[in-house]
This record gives sequence, C-alpha cells and structure tokens, in this order.
Amino acid sequence: VDRWLLVHKPSVLMSSEIKDDFATWIYSLILKRLVFTYSVFLFFDAETRVQIQESVRGKDVFIIQTVSKDVNTTIMELLIMIYACKTSCAKNIIGVIPYFPYSKQCKMRKRGSIVSKLMASMMCKAGLTHLITMDLHQKEIQGFFNIPVDNLRASPFLLQYIQEEIPDYRNAVIVAKSPASAKRAQSFAERLRLGIAVIHGEAQDAESDMVDGRHSPPMVKNAAAIHPSLEMPLLIPKEKPPITVVGDVGGRIAIIVDDMIDDVDSFLAAADTLKERGAYKIFVMATHGVLSSDAPQLIEESAIDEVIVTNTIPHELQKLQCHKIKTVDISMILSEAIRRIHNGESMSYLFRNIGVDD
Repeated sequence: VDRWLLVHKPSVLMSSEIKDDFATWIYSLILKRLVFTYSVFLFFDAETRVQIQESVRGKDVFIIQTVSKDVNTTIMELLIMIYACKTSCAKNIIGVIPYFPYSKQCKMRKRGSIVSKLMASMMCKAGLTHLITMDLHQKEIQGFFNIPVDNLRASPFLLQYIQEEIPDYRNAVIVAKSPASAKRAQSFAERLRLGIAVIHGEAQDAESDMVDGRHSPPMVKNAAAIHPSLEMPLLIPKEKPPITVVGDVGGRIAIIVDDMIDDVDSFLAAADTLKERGAYKIFVMATHGVLSSDAPQLIEESAIDEVIVTNTIPHELQKLQCHKIKTVDISMILSEAIRRIHNGESMSYLFRNIGVDD
C-alpha cells in the first residue's frame, strides 16, 4: 500500500495513514514540500514491512501516527517505521502521536503491569528521539520516557468552542463526572468564570481498593505463614455512597469535561443524574474521542445533547452513526509544534496561559 512522504531538506514529514484527514490538515498548514512515497506491505501471515523510498540520511523525520481501531497493528507499524528511519541514518526521529495508546494502563493493577511504561521503552529503543502528544491520560506518563516529551493541550480550542458555539454559555456549569476529573473541571470553570459541580458516588471501574499490586498477597489469616507479632489488620472494604451532585445544576447548562470518551456508560449515568437535578441541556467535552463499540448508538439515544471531541483520533464513521458528535480541529497547534521543533524555536509559546490541571 502506497503512503505519502513529504520532504523539505533537511526535514521529512511522514504519515502512516494515507486516508487520514488529520495528517492532511497538518500538511496543508505547513509550507509546501516535495512529495515522495514510501510503502507499507502486509505479508500473508500479517507481518508488516516498511520500505522508505527516499533518502532520510541526516534529516529530521516527523512521523504522524493516529491510532486506528486495530491499535496493536498501528503500534507495530509505528515501531517498524521508527526503526526503519533509525537504520536509514535519520538525524532525529520525532513522533507526532496525538493520542498515546495504552495511556489508560499507566498504574499498577493487581498482578498486572504498567503498559504505558512498556510502550515508552519500546519507542525509545526503536529510535524515537522526541515525542509530541496531546493531553496524556496522566501527565506522569512523561516520566516513562528518557527523551523529550511535549504534552500539548487541547483546552484552548475546547474553551473557544464553548464561547462561540454554545448559546448562553454564561448560564452553564462545568461538571466533573467523578472526583478524579474535578481538577480539570475546575480549570475550565476558572477560565470561563463559571460554577463547578462534581458528581460523587458513581461506580469506579478503574480505581478500587484492589487496584494496587501491594494488595496481591491473600488477606486470609494463616498462623503457619504469618508470625503472630507481624499480624496485619484487615482493611474494611470500600462502600460506594449513593450518587450525589455537589453543586447547583438546576435550570443550567451542564458541560461535562474529561480527557477521553471511550466507554460511555459513566457519561450516560452522569447525564441522567444531571437531568434529574434539573439541568436542561447537557454537553460532553473531551480531547480524545475513542468511542468504542456501540458508543455512538448509546449517545444518540441518551439525554446528552452534544458530544464535542477533537480530531486526535479518526471518528468519521462514528459521526455518521450519531449526529450529536461534533469535532474540534487541533491540527493547527501540532503543525506549529512541528515547525518550531524543526527551526529550533522555543515551545513555551504553545503553553502560554496553560494551567497545570488543564
């Protein structure tokens, strides 16, 4: 399958998806360059082969990689592409990965692993020298890399959408669907000078008392195995309190903010709770629209009025299934980041007025 390669000595801009509108938008925002091709082949046993058909020796290579539904194939293609550039003597290999895959697996689970750390190690080992990404699920993921990481923010574009596209947004309240996202909601509310509400008590599917590997040993008392003087006290299991909304949403527009929308069950439950509390219009806003499985159909039939996501992940098919999904283009900030890195300019301009909790 032919792919596109954009060259402007001494830099190279590559995208692994020829049909990716996101990469096309970035191309259109960068100065015109010579267009060459490279190829990705799939063998009969589904192995991936990358062949670069233009010299990248001594050049800066920017690889744009959006994550498709087949995330594992996407990762393997990216790693092979990075290694192909490394073995072709590229000067620098910069990965532009708007949505970092496996970012949700950034904490230790019981007898599990921190897969985000594995992803970072593989990319660095393959030859990546710099990473540009956007709104990591946890900002601490940057520490998994031993290369520079620029974690850009989509909040300025989302805030602009609220101000320009939501009528009477002054009557809105920013909602955190769980206490974990309260800091992000507070940051949005402070910038818009709006109130904040937090939904507390919904089922926590990711954080629980058994989340950490330190709880791995069995809690059963065994006199033969545990010395009486070292007997550990048994912990009381956590009990989920009834769902409550901290803050007034009656007669207001509710805007739920989060970093990604994947499984929408928690958003649907939050929307139903807000409707019961008197919110007359409900918006959901996030950077990454993963929208897995039957999420579009569930959103279409729900109390949610509109879902706003950026184009870090392709979701054209989901938009055809649900007219409530709207897209905010953030290719401008990524193209500017590419330009500044290539020219050796400061990146601080892209982080101006950005809060720690954005």
